[in-house]
Amino acid sequence: MFDVVLIEPEIPANTGNIGRTCVATGCALHLIRPLGFDTGDKACRRAGLDYWPRLRVAEHDSLDAFLRSRVPGAGLWLLTTHATRTVFDADLRPGDALVFGKESAGLPAAIHEQFPDRRICLPMRPGERSLNLAAAVTAVVYEGLRQAVMRTGLGIDAQGRLANADLRKNTGAG
Repeated sequence: MFDVVLIEPEIPANTGNIGRTCVATGCALHLIRPLGFDTGDKACRRAGLDYWPRLRVAEHDSLDAFLRSRVPGAGLWLLTTHATRTVFDADLRPGDALVFGKESAGLPAAIHEQFPDRRICLPMRPGERSLNLAAAVTAVVYEGLRQAVMRTGLGIDAQGRLANADLRKNTGAG
């Protein structure tokens, strides 16, 4: 569905919750080093992440390394409180990368400068700083799913589950 990209995530519980969202929605999770925790099998078992083996997860040394691994032309969206364009105004497509910064600092300035026209935000009340990272990822992924339901072959079955959720092979996306 989407590539969820976490730049230098610091809090293991957030990444665990994001991983669960990715499994439930058919997204891949990309972690950009350095990480603030261990993702080895032993650490995941100790944390009770029984769904982790079903997660499509990859670690990259840098955002550039991740970008080099992408299909040319695949979309990229930076989620930041510094954007004026909302996620509702973005044209989210299966195969797009949704890039989130670390919990303590957000996205580095260099990434903002590299992709100024790809910055989007979740609308919030004036004066509020930000949402929890796991909550923000979930909100953006589900907005992307809503858009996919509206414009593609993605459907919801009679049990309320995603049908045809692997649109990458159907659309040529990422």
